[in-house]
Amino acid sequence: MAAPMQHEDLLKLKSFIEFVDSNPTVLNLPQLQFVKDFVEKFGGTVPAGDFKMPDASAGGKCPFGGDAGAKAKKPATGAADSADTNASEDSEDEESLSEPESDVELDMEGVIEADSDPAQPMGDSAKEPTEEEVDQAGDLRAQAASAYGQQKFDEAIAFYTKAIELNPGNALFHAKRGQAFLKLKKPNACIRDCDKALELNCDSAAAYKFRGRARRLLGDFELAAKDLRQACKLDFDEETDEWLKEVTPNAKKIEQHRVKQERRQAERKIKERQRAQRRARKEQAKQSASSGGGGSAGGFPGGFPGGFPGGFPGGFPGAAGGGGGMPGMPGGVDMADLMGAMKDPEVAAAMQDILGNPANISKYVSNPKIFNLIKKFVPGGDLGAAFAQAEEKSGEPSEPKTKKGSADFVDDGLD
Repeated sequence: MAAPMQHEDLLKLKSFIEFVDSNPTVLNLPQLQFVKDFVEKFGGTVPAGDFKMPDASAGGKCPFGGDAGAKAKKPATGAADSADTNASEDSEDEESLSEPESDVELDMEGVIEADSDPAQPMGDSAKEPTEEEVDQAGDLRAQAASAYGQQKFDEAIAFYTKAIELNPGNALFHAKRGQAFLKLKKPNACIRDCDKALELNCDSAAAYKFRGRARRLLGDFELAAKDLRQACKLDFDEETDEWLKEVTPNAKKIEQHRVKQERRQAERKIKERQRAQRRARKEQAKQSASSGGGGSAGGFPGGFPGGFPGGFPGGFPGAAGGGGGMPGMPGGVDMADLMGAMKDPEVAAAMQDILGNPANISKYVSNPKIFNLIKKFVPGGDLGAAFAQAEEKSGEPSEPKTKKGSADFVDDGLD
């Protein structure tokens, strides 16, 4: 079943819905209160807040129409104005689509160069340690903690590595070794250990904490904030909270910039679709204009002055206009066929002759080209009736005469 709307109106509605999806606060405008009521009627909610035009460079016009309504009310001034408007809109779209993306100004103090050491040994994940190996790994961890306390970070890493080889499934060993790598300004090594720790235990607060700090040192503020928030959620401590406060300003800037770019991408897609739709409509208009007939004289399209009068055999009902498959024409004759035939000078002259005097139809019985064309416009193909009708219409009308002796004659005695 076809939609009860024109295709062009559906395209406009689609563009409007896409714009509202990206900018829902537009429904808070008084002019769109009825749309907001419709959304809320079916259980939807519209975010609070004032609507701001997303793209000031477009002259403050909404991508889904802007002042198109005002333009539609103005009388058309010709194809040139329409072409200029389309060209202007396309130019504006191209300018807005080609605008360079703005950079985010971040505080990069404390960011260090990434380390590129080979990956540290992670142990055999399939290994099942014995009780003796677990105890030995615990002793090594104690020695590593002692070395770390003495700021002997390389030595602490060596002890943790031995402990990991004995008991590779202990997530805390990896997280603590990552902490030691962090002290040596090796954030990538720290991240590798913390990734492994979280693979073994997804709720390791220490792994989130040290990985978040390592990401901050690399300038990955948004992911750093995400890790540090999770660490505070699992096991809050003041140091983690301080690190989180340190990265939050940059993380917010990055997040806002990303949202802005996503909105910009959505707007770009909308404008690209609108431009494609305008081009398609323009091409369709050209095709319609070229297929609408390029007749020379007024009246009937194709050069027949005055159209087909009702006096023509068969009457040609409804033939005054153009278009294909005209209602009222026998057999649903396509006007495009007639237009093609009328381009033939012989056919055009014959039809002019017949229109001038319908009785002249008999002159063309022996001409297949003209005869077959005439048959198309005679109801039921009954040419005998058509000839009779033509003869009747070509003769002079006369008064009926009444003969004496008929039943209707009455002698009044006056003669």
